[in-house]
Amino acid sequence: MEANRDKVTRHDLRHDRHTVSLLTDHLVFSPKYRGKVLEGEVAEAAEEIIRETCTELDIEVIDMAVNMDHVHLFIKYPPKYSVSWIAKRIKGRSSKLLRDQFPQLKVWCPGHLWAPSCYH
Repeated sequence: MEANRDKVTRHDLRHDRHTVSLLTDHLVFSPKYRGKVLEGEVAEAAEEIIRETCTELDIEVIDMAVNMDHVHLFIKYPPKYSVSWIAKRIKGRSSKLLRDQFPQLKVWCPGHLWAPSCYH
């Protein structure tokens, strides 16, 4: 009986026009220098921006945690996107919008908010 819980059902699969898939990934990315800048309103805004970006790209956010110095993001995504492209889009858009909304982030790190690396 316990093994049935771990099986993939038809409901779990993503059905697109020409594909059936189950692509999931766990992304972890952090601000430059592992800065502890994701707290309070900044963390709330970051989560909202990331969720909006994923919705626009037809990416399902299964789970997300915004910690002070990194973000965990577990997603289900369509096969037309690569994981590196998804990370680039999420990090690029959130960096721009967060630095525009919170000027202290622009002062702290004028070029880019996120470190160039991403774990997945």
